[in-house]
Amino acid sequence: MTSNSIFDSAGKLYQQTHIEHWNRIAQKRDTWHSMGKWYHKRLVEYYQFLVPPNQRILEIGCGMGSLISHLKPSHGVGVDFSPEMIARAKQRHPEIEYHEMDAHDLSNLNGEFDIIILSDAINDLWDVQQVLEQVRKFCTPHTRIIFNFYSHLWQLPLTFAQNFNLASPMLTQNWLTVDDVNNLLLLAGFETIRTSTEVLFPMPLGGFANKYLVRLWPFQGLALSNFLVARLAGQPVEKPSVSVVIAARNEEGNIKNIFERVPQMGSKTEIVFVEGHSRDKTFETIEKEMALHPQTPSLLFRQPGIGKADAIRLGFEKATGDILMILDADLTVPPEDLPRFYEAIASGKGEFINGVRLVYPMEKEAMRTLNFIGNKFFSLAFSWLLGQSIKDTLCGTKVMWRKDYEEIAANRSYFGDFDPFGDFDLIFGAAKLNLKIVDLPIRYRERTYGTTNISRWKHGLLLFRMVAFAARRIKFV
Repeated sequence: MTSNSIFDSAGKLYQQTHIEHWNRIAQKRDTWHSMGKWYHKRLVEYYQFLVPPNQRILEIGCGMGSLISHLKPSHGVGVDFSPEMIARAKQRHPEIEYHEMDAHDLSNLNGEFDIIILSDAINDLWDVQQVLEQVRKFCTPHTRIIFNFYSHLWQLPLTFAQNFNLASPMLTQNWLTVDDVNNLLLLAGFETIRTSTEVLFPMPLGGFANKYLVRLWPFQGLALSNFLVARLAGQPVEKPSVSVVIAARNEEGNIKNIFERVPQMGSKTEIVFVEGHSRDKTFETIEKEMALHPQTPSLLFRQPGIGKADAIRLGFEKATGDILMILDADLTVPPEDLPRFYEAIASGKGEFINGVRLVYPMEKEAMRTLNFIGNKFFSLAFSWLLGQSIKDTLCGTKVMWRKDYEEIAANRSYFGDFDPFGDFDLIFGAAKLNLKIVDLPIRYRERTYGTTNISRWKHGLLLFRMVAFAARRIKFV
């Protein structure tokens, strides 16, 4: 039940008025259906993209329970302050656990959740910051909070629809902007991961507009609903262990340097080599250096397949560290930079740390001009597609938590096995999981041994294909 002690007199009146209003709406919906069914159908589709099944989900302001039920949670909990809404939710979707309580006081609710949803709820709240502070106790560092809320641009069209009994009537709304919500999240100890605009045409035959046009200028500014994904602000982890995974093909001359230069990080740092059908003595050299450096925990495997992606996947599978790091065997990214990646992820600043070669000036022969231009173009393209900054798509140094990689691998069928580099498999997977991606600039060095395995035109064409692929699977969904 609602706890009036948390409100002053104005707040009590506001809440009581809103409870009575939503009770009437619940009763009205027994015999009346609004034009909003197409809007809610699109919301469900987009939430199903954002939220994989079998998650622990809490929905605040769950209404009759339709949204949370469609998401197929392993454990679903719905909260609403309207007894009439809760009664109907229990009848329609009994697989969900429901609680009649006010979002401003969730002290009688317990548990931790993977996903917390506030769908069209925050514009109706008396004190959004207070509700967000209540939500904190249900969060782990991997919890994602997802909001959708009406854009102020639609105030007049929605009022028109309500006056003609085409949409559910609303009381006074907050009409928050995305910047307003970002600021409230900051005050409550959260940070925004990504935002998007959804639902351009909430009517029949709106599929093309809602899936494609709403992603493009100028239509994206006209959308009905703003979506926002957030997480707890950085949560540090004390001394996690590290696995540095190195795909080594024809890198005989760099192996000694790797052993001498990879620093110790966290509680333990191991080096995992995956040798890939070298024409030189890379495998034998690794064996020799392992024997000469017994103090360095290290593993060596022969790659069964071909391509860097295949090698990295094997290395990740065999790694034992809490944190997985990729280091290119050519040492164009200095091993001495790895502690900066470690600090960025262990401190909680990010969950997927992406090396960036395109910020600082490079050594003269580090990257050819056309490659540099191509990397700049693809960084802009992928940043737009993924909704997070990706300034360099092909820097070999990427760092993530092993448990996140395991989830990416388990859901790899969503994208398919298409990426010979391995970079995009990880980037797309991280974006799909709504991980906090952080770019970390490094100084890119010239290769001192061997030659690059990258083919400018062949792999450039492949990158164009990946842009088109990502558009279909991540952007236009």
